[in-house]
Amino acid sequence: MTVEITVPGSKSITQRALITAALAKGDSVITSALESDDTSLLRDGLRHLGVVIDDSSEGWTVHGTSGRLKKPREPIYMGNNGTGIRFLISVAAMVNGVTTLIGSKRMEERPAAPLLEALSQLGVKAKSLKGTGCPPIEVESQGLSGGAVHLSASISSQFLSSLLLAAPYAAEPVTIILDGGLVSKPYVDITTRVMHDFGIDVRVEGNIFSVPVGCYHGINYQIEADASSASYFLAAAAVTGRSVLVTNIPEKPIQGDAYFADILGMMGCKVNRTGSGTLVKGPDSNNLRAIDIDMGRWPDVVPTLAAVAAFANGKTRITNVAHLRVKETDRIKAIVTELRRIGVDARELDDGLTVDGPCTSLSPAVIHTYDDHRIAMSLAVAGLRIPGLDFEDRSVVTKSFPDFWERWSKFTKELAKDTGT
Repeated sequence: MTVEITVPGSKSITQRALITAALAKGDSVITSALESDDTSLLRDGLRHLGVVIDDSSEGWTVHGTSGRLKKPREPIYMGNNGTGIRFLISVAAMVNGVTTLIGSKRMEERPAAPLLEALSQLGVKAKSLKGTGCPPIEVESQGLSGGAVHLSASISSQFLSSLLLAAPYAAEPVTIILDGGLVSKPYVDITTRVMHDFGIDVRVEGNIFSVPVGCYHGINYQIEADASSASYFLAAAAVTGRSVLVTNIPEKPIQGDAYFADILGMMGCKVNRTGSGTLVKGPDSNNLRAIDIDMGRWPDVVPTLAAVAAFANGKTRITNVAHLRVKETDRIKAIVTELRRIGVDARELDDGLTVDGPCTSLSPAVIHTYDDHRIAMSLAVAGLRIPGLDFEDRSVVTKSFPDFWERWSKFTKELAKDTGT
């Protein structure tokens, strides 16, 4: 028997579509968008800039501004929405005047300095009000000048995505030259794909991104299912040996995290992608294999992979994800700490972690969630093999998957039927 599940729309695509629709000429209707804490914060942030958004029905109607934004009357609060605040830093450059962006206590530890430096090269005064290179941020501008700009995106790809999204509204074409490496490149691919769908094409040649002067055009836009959210359910197939179908992932998704199914394939699962969704069938008992993998392209599913690795044969080594230390929490430290709490032999590396499995003497505990949605949802996977596992704060999932626990409960009951228990 195959257990079927649907997941909410992609948070990454929803936030990018909100930006492009807000800056577009004409109206857009965004369907299957994710309703969550992060997307709500971004919607409200755009409203502070004069964007009219009707989210009273299933399809959100965004009335495009053609890039003509209003000066906000008060600081814009973005909570711990790192993507949203970084996107709005560049968008605020279109405001004639001063825009202040603030966030949670953790947000005040999340870096933005490379983006601020890049904007200064485009004629924008953007500064960290506490001098830390982190929010709160003040942006003073009369528009983007255009031209060549050097950017470091080795800490976060969101710096590059932020500049790309705003670049069509500069006075001249913008050429972004990356200094050093680029982490999480699949998220930049999502950005350029959404920009293309709304009418702006980015030319990419190695580490150079060229953006023409132009204007997005309002369209009807369908958001595909969130591949990161799907990872927890596919991981469940791996650790239980069952068959799970996530029905609303397209056969050719644009999200890099959809590759998580292929990673499970490396570990011994059977994977099949069709028009009906993505199917993963876990291996028979004790046949899940450990892997050694560079996860630099897919950092958001590292906690999920770590949870699966606890039940695999051998030592799983996950590397090239040092940037996970500046997410909602230090995710490397958090996932290792919580795996060890339940008896897993997990250890930190400078740029990742190792998990030695399979762990046979696991015990239930109360998982600390660190105000991080992905720590909670990934450790729910371990709970499939550890009766009595509980969570310090289940509400953290509202950041990206508000009804996760309800869907997870129904899903695990179906899994239990499948096992005949």
